[in-house]
Amino acid sequence: MTPRDALGPPHRPNSATISARRASCKSGPSSWCSSVMPVKITRKGVAARARGLAPVLGADADLIEAAAWLHDTGYAPDLASTGLHQLDGARYLRDAQHADAMLCRLVAHHSRAIAEAGERGLAHVLSSEFDPAPDALASVLTCCDMTTSPDGEPAPVEQRLAEIHGSMWLELGPRNGPHGPFEVFELFL
Repeated sequence: MTPRDALGPPHRPNSATISARRASCKSGPSSWCSSVMPVKITRKGVAARARGLAPVLGADADLIEAAAWLHDTGYAPDLASTGLHQLDGARYLRDAQHADAMLCRLVAHHSRAIAEAGERGLAHVLSSEFDPAPDALASVLTCCDMTTSPDGEPAPVEQRLAEIHGSMWLELGPRNGPHGPFEVFELFL
């Protein structure tokens, strides 16, 4: 299975969708749904890490690489509707692209999305729409995501968790008190 095969049958977008994509996206596979440069670069780096694990992933290698390319699709401005990029991206892949169910599950639940969904009051919505992916597959995608910096380079997990801590603090504020790096780390265990 190639990353394109994981998307399912080809989707024929209408002219409005094509115009929106042209306005918001540059051509090329790494910018398929994103007009945000850091997201595009990060996805490329996450996919490269997944591709590097292909020899040990066996039959799941292409699925994990496809999920790595698509995991942040929900950040695209025209797809963001709930504020939970994992859910928005998985909905798009399921509803517009008719993607493979396991690919959608991986995107929906990548990097412990359920914890973020809980912070946003969306845990029930996420859980009711998408079953979690098997732990072995989800852990590989999370590892690739949590060890790739926003500029697409390999990064220590501590650095990534500090970046996530900063973005959660800015975006969500001190809802239940400040989330320290170790509390953020616990979300990923």
